[in-house]
Amino acid sequence: MEYKRPVILTKALILFVLVNCVHSAAAAAAAARSITNRALNPNRPCVACGSCPKSKASQYDRRGCTDCNTAKTRCCDGVINDYFQNDQFENLFSNRDSLEAHAKGFWDYHSFIAASAHYQPYGFGTTYINSTFFGTKEVAAFLAHVGTRTSCGNKVASKEPLEWGLCYNKEINSNSTNYCDEHVKNIYPCAPGVAYYGRGALPIYWNYNYGEASKDLKVDLLNHPEYIEQNATLSFQVAIWRWMTPIMEHQPSAHDVFTGYWKPTKNDSLAKRVSGFGATINVLYGDLVCGQGDNEFMNNIISHYLYYLDLMGVGREEAGPHEVLSCAEQVAFNPTPSSSP
Repeated sequence: MEYKRPVILTKALILFVLVNCVHSAAAAAAAARSITNRALNPNRPCVACGSCPKSKASQYDRRGCTDCNTAKTRCCDGVINDYFQNDQFENLFSNRDSLEAHAKGFWDYHSFIAASAHYQPYGFGTTYINSTFFGTKEVAAFLAHVGTRTSCGNKVASKEPLEWGLCYNKEINSNSTNYCDEHVKNIYPCAPGVAYYGRGALPIYWNYNYGEASKDLKVDLLNHPEYIEQNATLSFQVAIWRWMTPIMEHQPSAHDVFTGYWKPTKNDSLAKRVSGFGATINVLYGDLVCGQGDNEFMNNIISHYLYYLDLMGVGREEAGPHEVLSCAEQVAFNPTPSSSP
């Protein structure tokens, strides 16, 4: 299933909305194919570091255990607030409560931590791969997407446009359409008078995406999508759900491609898809952004990521080479009908 993108007040995203109108039928077909196959996370929860049976534990580093009998070593350890503190959150989103912010007073650090707690056992912000910790970089990567999608920097800032994330919690001018897809109404019927416009830290659109989130998060978002714009913890939780959940069966999530738990196949290599930050853009936005060379929206997301790495004390030099950061040459995981295979 392809997620729908919002009408947001940047030039790049306005273009996306125009393209979405063309591709809505293809997205609905993908939704129908995958709607019964998706789950919160197709991979089982990470094994806690150091939890291998004693007879085999000696084969592995404490921070490199998952199956105890395979070479692919993944585990989870710790919690996000061990390394990501309130003052860092404040630095990343320093203008979110300014007078210009449309969601002034909505977002806060504790809501993000509460939302992430549910996903930490699945590796969000806690993953080690072969003893290498990806947590800090993953939180920076996730929040880079959040900051880009909720920014009002291009509208209000003449300087420091990267400091305006979490300005919105819903689509502005949201009465233009109700985003009810007729193709899946039998599975996820649209509630009377309800509009499924973009809401949340990584906005979701359309009745089938609200339905999928409802099923996985055990919250009735199909009948009450407004809950997302009323509760900051739920707003972050839906965004992390989107980050952790593959769009289609047998495909990776943004989490998987970022941590390197996903291993590219030969076909992926031919399509120039590699693990890293650029692949998260591919998972979330497909060929609306990727495979088109350098473009403004992609570069804006990358700029947020590098900026957040600096503020979180990792440093942008740890981000990796350009081909890992970018998806400019990558073929989309789910090409739309008008795109090259």
